[in-house]
Amino acid sequence: MRAICYHGVNDLRVETVDDPKILRPNDAIVRVKMSSVCGSDLHLIGGYVPTMHRGDILGHEFLGEIVETGAEVKRLSRGDRVIVCSLIGCGHCDYCKRDLWSLCDNSNPNHARMDMLLGDTIAGVFGYSHLTGGYPGSHADYVRVPFADYNAFKVPEGIPDESAVFASDALPTGFMGADLCNIKPGDVVAVWGCGGVGQMAIRSAYILGASRVIAIDRYPERLRLAREKAGAEVLNYEEVEVLESLREMTAGRGPDACIDAVGMEADTTGLTDVYDRMKQRLRLETDRPTVLRQAIHACRKGGTVSVMGVYVGAVDKFPMGTLMNKALTIRSGQQHGQRYVPRLFELMSQGQIDPSYLLTHRLSLEEGPRGYKLFKEKEENCMRVVFSP
Repeated sequence: MRAICYHGVNDLRVETVDDPKILRPNDAIVRVKMSSVCGSDLHLIGGYVPTMHRGDILGHEFLGEIVETGAEVKRLSRGDRVIVCSLIGCGHCDYCKRDLWSLCDNSNPNHARMDMLLGDTIAGVFGYSHLTGGYPGSHADYVRVPFADYNAFKVPEGIPDESAVFASDALPTGFMGADLCNIKPGDVVAVWGCGGVGQMAIRSAYILGASRVIAIDRYPERLRLAREKAGAEVLNYEEVEVLESLREMTAGRGPDACIDAVGMEADTTGLTDVYDRMKQRLRLETDRPTVLRQAIHACRKGGTVSVMGVYVGAVDKFPMGTLMNKALTIRSGQQHGQRYVPRLFELMSQGQIDPSYLLTHRLSLEEGPRGYKLFKEKEENCMRVVFSP
């Protein structure tokens, strides 16, 4: 089969690789119909995530058709149209039973490496380095899905592929970001980042009761979509001082909740940006925490900061004093997709949320390197590229 493979920093190649096989009786094989890029892929391609090997297949947000199942798979049948959650749960450990699927104890075999980096292990992830299990990704003709009964979800009739594919990752990540904010009716929420996850966080915040959502980014097209499609008020951080503007827009109080939908490669302006880029380049910090700092400073006293942007290690100049003295709550995590997917399908069926506008470019697998260039450089107003094998 054909697949988009990693071969080094900013070096992607489309290659012929072996087809996946059923390895365990709870496996299924999915023929991929659509597989989306994701902002967190750029951390891999840029060399910021360790344990990427040459030839690793990228991709973790996908929709497809079941073509084969292992003997113990009970909930899925050949021909089912499914999305697959990007983080893999076993369905049996204590964390999965608590609906904390991204913390699964059993789906990531590389405990030693993860424990060394983070002090504990999270779930396996498709196409996301050997740190998270070394699972081949979804930018391919076929994918092996372990623990298939718990990770693959049948797509209801009436939901088109172009919407359903984002229920694999971008939509549940954005929804979880809003859900962690414990939003009360009338709350004001600020969202940093108007990419796919940020767009979904904005719409989700409204669904959960927010009266206003303020979105922060610098790309005019993304800000336009945040305003017109998701309903946000918008701030361009290259044109305004974000903290000052948020104070003015909330009568000096600050947002009730702040969502970081950017993560470790956040951009900003001025000396702060120079400082973080230099520290990251010299490996004196692994992540650029500009958004995290701003969210902590912006949030009202007693409010909540929700962190859904990916971080992999250490940050510098973390404003712990501000966090503690303002009595803020930080909630975070990789998305627990299995918890949210059934509810999200209901919301899509009811017309309350439609992620299809995230799909701006549809390309073949053979155009993989070009697709990632469009996505990384935001060329042609690219929001998300979806590959169709």
